Amino acid sequence: MAKTDLNFIESKSIKARIILVAVVILGLVFGWIAVRSQLGNMLAELSTANDPNAAIIADLSHGLAPSDPVTMWLKASLEKNIFTPEKTDSAVRMFEETVRLSPDDFRWWIELGRAYDQAEKPAQAESAFKHAVELAPTYTFPHWQLGNFYLRQGHTDEAFAELKKATENNQIYREQVFSLAWEYFDKDPAKIEQLAADWPDVHASLALFYAQRGRATDALRIWNLLDDGQKLDYGQISRAMAQGLYERHYYPEALEFARQLGIDPDAKPETITNGGFEKPIGNAVDTNFGWHVTRNDAKIDVATDSTVRHEGAKSLRIVFKNYIKPDLYAVGQNVVVVPGRSYKVHFWLRTESLKSGGMPQLQVINANNDKIITLSAPFPTGTNDWQEISIDFTAPGDCNGIVILTVRGFCGENCPLAGTIWYDDFGIVKQ
Repeated sequence: MAKTDLNFIESKSIKARIILVAVVILGLVFGWIAVRSQLGNMLAELSTANDPNAAIIADLSHGLAPSDPVTMWLKASLEKNIFTPEKTDSAVRMFEETVRLSPDDFRWWIELGRAYDQAEKPAQAESAFKHAVELAPTYTFPHWQLGNFYLRQGHTDEAFAELKKATENNQIYREQVFSLAWEYFDKDPAKIEQLAADWPDVHASLALFYAQRGRATDALRIWNLLDDGQKLDYGQISRAMAQGLYERHYYPEALEFARQLGIDPDAKPETITNGGFEKPIGNAVDTNFGWHVTRNDAKIDVATDSTVRHEGAKSLRIVFKNYIKPDLYAVGQNVVVVPGRSYKVHFWLRTESLKSGGMPQLQVINANNDKIITLSAPFPTGTNDWQEISIDFTAPGDCNGIVILTVRGFCGENCPLAGTIWYDDFGIVKQ
């Protein structure tokens, strides 16, 4: 090989090595820059202004990634939380820088709007919030923030327009809008309903909102804005309202929800359901306004009877097998009544070999407070053919529901009750 050829190869090799080293160095530099930026962003993303070490993390993350809007946001948030004029102004400048670094992210415009609001710069705050809405018109959060801002400024009409949009697609913000309006407008349903979008999902949510706050009439009114098919789509909500209103003693509305749900399809106000026992009798947990039958004591047997009846095809038979407990809750029913109205409960009774020192009786209880309203005479001992028994009473002023219940007279802790009774043809009439 010639000497000139050797020089050429060595020269080419040196240049290649220099280029390779330069490429490696540049790669390391850019890699370190990228790693620094990613690390700074990650630290800021995983931290909040309420973290105990937030100040240290904010300085570190911003030092690693000074051009990252997330690291700038974290530093600005810390400044804003100190609540002094100097820190508030500093926070505003930092949020302005955050927006400059990422002008198309609606989140930073919202943060800037909140900073302007805190700094008592309402015109700039409104502009920032509105720009956030323009960047994300279908997102709920910008409308929620702008609506809150308008409400604080006393611009009710503008607030309604934005908050109403916040109720459309997001369940969480919808409930927050309702709660905000509930307190702000002193529990005025008309004001709240101005914020409710005219959508089935919103109506169902508002009905539940009212039910949870004891506004039973309003809950039912809003619920009935749905058609039958839509009500089926929100059966879980309806069931929750039916049970919740029942447990809180809003019996007329609870009955209507239970009827629409099919829990108690035959139930009606001021009516004893299945008074002739012609339809099946379930357990106490299966109904709110039908017969409550408890079958957890071997000394009592409760069942319909097709061989002994007053009218129709069936009666209800209760067999006592030396039952000794002083309390008796085997059969009962809740009935919706009108406060202050007078009623007569009537039924037919038959007994066989009935004996005890504490005989069965029918009791009428105020379901709103569990106080006794009236009580029938003790049932006759021995064997007796069908006889009609009536009980007159007036519903107290605080009573919109009663319980008719089979109880027994007290005769001690170990007083046996034996024999059989049959019930048939229960009814209630207004006096």
